[in-house]
Formats: sequence, C-alpha cells, structure tokens
Amino acid sequence: MKDQHNSRRDFLKLAALGTAALGLGTTGNLLAGEANRLSTLRPAGNKSVMGLTCKPLDIVRIALIGLGMRGEDAVRRLLQIEGVKINAVCDLIPEFVKEANNKITKAGHKPAAEYTGETDWMKVCERDDIDLVYTCTPWYLHTPIAVHAMKHGKHAALEVPAAMTMEECWQLVDTAEETRLHCMMLENCCYDFFELATLNMARNGVFGEILHGEGAYIHDLRDLKFRKQSEGGYYNFWRLEYAKKHNGNLYPTHGLGPIAQIMNINRGDRFDYLTSMSTKQAGMSLYAAEKFGPASEQALTPYKLGDMNTTLLHTVKGHTMMIQHDTTSPRPYDRLHLLSGTKGMARKWPKPAIALEPNAHQFLKEEEFDKLMKQYEHPLSRQIGEKARKVGGHGGMDFIMDYRLIYCLRNGLPLDQDVYDAAVWSCLLPLTEQSVNNRSASVDVPDFTRGAWETAKPWPVVTVD
Repeated sequence: MKDQHNSRRDFLKLAALGTAALGLGTTGNLLAGEANRLSTLRPAGNKSVMGLTCKPLDIVRIALIGLGMRGEDAVRRLLQIEGVKINAVCDLIPEFVKEANNKITKAGHKPAAEYTGETDWMKVCERDDIDLVYTCTPWYLHTPIAVHAMKHGKHAALEVPAAMTMEECWQLVDTAEETRLHCMMLENCCYDFFELATLNMARNGVFGEILHGEGAYIHDLRDLKFRKQSEGGYYNFWRLEYAKKHNGNLYPTHGLGPIAQIMNINRGDRFDYLTSMSTKQAGMSLYAAEKFGPASEQALTPYKLGDMNTTLLHTVKGHTMMIQHDTTSPRPYDRLHLLSGTKGMARKWPKPAIALEPNAHQFLKEEEFDKLMKQYEHPLSRQIGEKARKVGGHGGMDFIMDYRLIYCLRNGLPLDQDVYDAAVWSCLLPLTEQSVNNRSASVDVPDFTRGAWETAKPWPVVTVD
C-alpha cells in the first residue's frame, strides 16, 4: 500500500483529470495527431494485455463504489451469483450505503465495510481483501478509480463510458499493461439477447461479410437531467453539466459496443478515422422553459450539446459504422443495432427483423424469423437466459454481463471486453467533439492495441459451461 502522502498526490492528479473531463479544469484533450503519436510509444516494461489471463479466483471479493442508479441494482444482481463476496460499499450518500448493506445481509452475507467520504474510494481500492473494484460513479471518476484500483492490485470493472478524454483512454491502457490486471468497461448491451444472437449468426457467416453497422443511444433524458438527486436525478446535476459544456457524442458505447464486437474491432480490424456533426441545441431550452418558466435560470442557460449527433466511422479494412446520440428529442428509445452484409441484414429497432438472400428485398416472415433465432440462439442465452430474465436488469442483459464477468475471473479466462475496447469505444467522446468543433473534419482514431489487432482473434461465441 502506498503511504498517505503518495496516495494524496496521486489523488490530486487523478481528480484534476476527472474535473477536466467535466469541463471545469484546465487540462485539455490530446489532439488526434498527438494521440496517434503516443500510440506507438509503449512505456518501458509494459506489455500487451490482448487475451490477458490472470490467476483464477475461487471467490471474487468485490468493492462497489457508487450506489446510486446503476450501483444499487449491481449489488442486487451480484448477490445472486455464486462465488461473489461484497466486502466494501462506498457512496457519498449514507442512505445508499445502508441500503446496499441491507441487501447484502438479507442475502445471508456478512455486512460490508461502509465508506461515505469524498475520497474514500481511494481507501477502498487500497484494501487487502478486494479482488475487483466495481465502479458506478459519475463519469468523471471512472478512470481515476480504475487506475487507482489497478495500481493497488485490483481488477477494475467500470460503468460506461470508461474515459472522458484521450489522456484518460491512454491512462487506462498503460495502467492495465503495466499492472497486467483486467480492466473491463461494463457495456451491458453486448449481452442483450438479440445482439448475442446476431453475433452468433455473424460468426457463422449468415450475413456474409458485414460491411456496415448502425448503432445509437436515442433516449429522452430531459426530465432526468433536470431532476434533483433527492427526487431520483443525477448527483449535483452532473449529467446536465456535460450538456452545458460539451458537444458531440457523450454516450456512444451502448450502440457502438455490440457492433464493434461483431465487426471485429481491435481483433482483425480497427477504426481508422471518424467524422461527426451535431444539430443545433433546441430541446433542452424548450423543455426548461416549459418546466421552469421562460425567464428561469434553467431556460436561459446556454447548452452546448446538440440535440442529435451523427458520427461516421471508417475502418482500416474498408467497413463503416454510423453511431448516433440524442438524449433530448421526444422520441421512443432506440439503439438501432443494424448490420448490413453481403448476404443479408438484421436490425433490432423498432422491431427485430432479418432479411437474407435470395429474398433480401423483404424481411423474413415470423415463422422463418423464429426458426432462425432458435437455430442461432447464443449459448449464454440458453444457459443463463431464463435466470437472467428473472433477475432482470434491462431485461436480463445486466445479469448476463455480471455472470460472465465473474465466471471469467473465477476460471482465469480472458474477459469479453478488455481495456482496448474500453479505450477505443470511449474515445469517441473527445474525438467527436473535436470533429464537431472543426466543421466535421475527419479525425484519426488511435490504435490503442499498438498493432495487436492485426493478429488478435475475434471474440468467439462464449459459454459458461
């Protein structure tokens, strides 16, 4: 364990980066050219963690940091997985910590150590009885906590997005390569049932070569952004602050992650460059004027975040993706999840549908669709899908994600999402903003794997046998 002086110094460095990510500090994002230069410079002594395996853990001892919206339910789900022990819980709201411990003791476990101080997350990461630090805090603390955890010998699992700036993306990669510990971004949408089925179909060539994909996060969050934390909103309105200070795609990974895995990003292909543009901002101001009055502070505040952001990505092997972000418009929830290949296509929203050669001009009829879905049901869906639906968490995908994470740690297997995925999926935040601010100019996407993508094998159709 580091001494108190060194820990305090490290905290100040990390907190400065977190504050900068929120747009309140002076630390700026690395420009794309500088990021690409750094991509070839692996720190001395570091090694690639592509396909990393670690010593199996009979019991995974977990600390949960952040017990609000996502963290509260994570406690409930993790307690229903064999081989899990929650030893520490941490949040600034004491009631959240008490409620988490109520769940833990009701499940028949000993109460976890409780932490409620502003910098107590550091103490949690430094405990000797923790294997995995599971983070569900506001975005700007994701990287600082993960880095501190890994530097103190813990695996890190962190909510999306994993990083807010290019500096933070590289911090995650370099720390994981230095410590040789797992760092997984908890992208739950990769484990949704239809996404898993289309992955299985893609691995079996059903769609041919997949040339194009489309994903999105279209979710009207206006009410939630303006809601007080005591009424179920975000702590200190932290998500609203991002809408005031940043433009671009602030939340890309739900739509991007499943498609990136299917299209073998970081494992056989990689992103080369992107271009991004946003509409003007309108919805936040209109909503604030209606809810709080046209002369209110909320209505008169300028918001930088355009209502709809559209980003196009091009890969080294000539494939493309479109990723959208809109948390403002009055629209139904939509992640798109569209795959287009040389033999057919699939889409999830507004209703799952598949079209295949030789009759790809129309979607499969219900009977044909159901037959195909049964044929290519993913093993994870077959093995734990029923329990996942009962436990819940966005229909069950959260539980599948947690179950698979614990399974891999207990069996010494590579994780389904690694630190390179966390970095490249998250780097869209700063890079889309850079493109938007430069008249949608194309921006290079760095190779966080430093060349390992060329020989890495695509994510397989995994099981929990």
